[in-house]
Amino acid sequence: MILTDRVGSGQDGLRLDDAAKALFPQLSKSQIRRIIDLGGCAVNQVMIRVASRELSRGDEIILGVMEPERFVDFRLKTEELLYNDRNYLALNKPSGINSQRTPYQLKGTAEYAVALYLKEQGINEPARVIHRLDRGTSGVMFFPKNKPAATYISSELKESRVEKIYWAIVSDLPEETTWTVDAPIGKLNKFRYGVTLPGKPSVTDFRVIATSGRYALIEARPFTGRTHQIRVHLTHSSLPIVGDSPYGGAPAERMMLHCRSMSFKGKIGETIRAEAPVDEAFRRMAAAFQLQQPE
Repeated sequence: MILTDRVGSGQDGLRLDDAAKALFPQLSKSQIRRIIDLGGCAVNQVMIRVASRELSRGDEIILGVMEPERFVDFRLKTEELLYNDRNYLALNKPSGINSQRTPYQLKGTAEYAVALYLKEQGINEPARVIHRLDRGTSGVMFFPKNKPAATYISSELKESRVEKIYWAIVSDLPEETTWTVDAPIGKLNKFRYGVTLPGKPSVTDFRVIATSGRYALIEARPFTGRTHQIRVHLTHSSLPIVGDSPYGGAPAERMMLHCRSMSFKGKIGETIRAEAPVDEAFRRMAAAFQLQQPE
């Protein structure tokens, strides 16, 4: 829920938390301070994380109210990195963690965790988000450590020279062991995308890894980077991902979509590659459906 209001004469000169309490009486001051701390507060379109910030009449306050159970404090440790050199790092983003800041939070995102890690390592650079995974998707995320590296990998992504491999558990059996979906994707509503015209060109290769009963473990290789691309193209193939309720997937504790690996060539031709193991929830689901995962 997003709350918006402007500072009036009665709140002129007040601290941010006091002004917000006056404008949004349905929230307690402790709730407001938590929203500010999480990065869910903006004043005049700029995120503010200091509750004592003095406000002036006419200032616009925006509060992103997030359900407490949705917040997970995600921190990054050196031993958890999948790849780490002077230009790039890669992490295994858990399911349920946002890739980057939202109107509701900065803390608890992959972006914030990487920013803290860089700071702890004495690297005076921001966490640059050059590609994203959906909140429910787990797996490899690359972050550049400097601006030239960010420019380079962004160009490689744009030119489809980054190989991305995903695993997905779907409910139903494909008609073929390999197939390609070349179908444009567009936004249908606030929460869903679909194959539609007009839409952005989108291409994904699929391969069956394992099947059992009415379930299958699928490998997906997207050649474009559209929002929800794999989810949409599998739904278009009548193979919704287990746990992906917006697209008709069977209920599960998480969406069974995982970015298994990413790789690309560096500036001097070296191979830069990261591979992420699946989490316990994904392993349990694969085992429950008797889907054998490759080594």
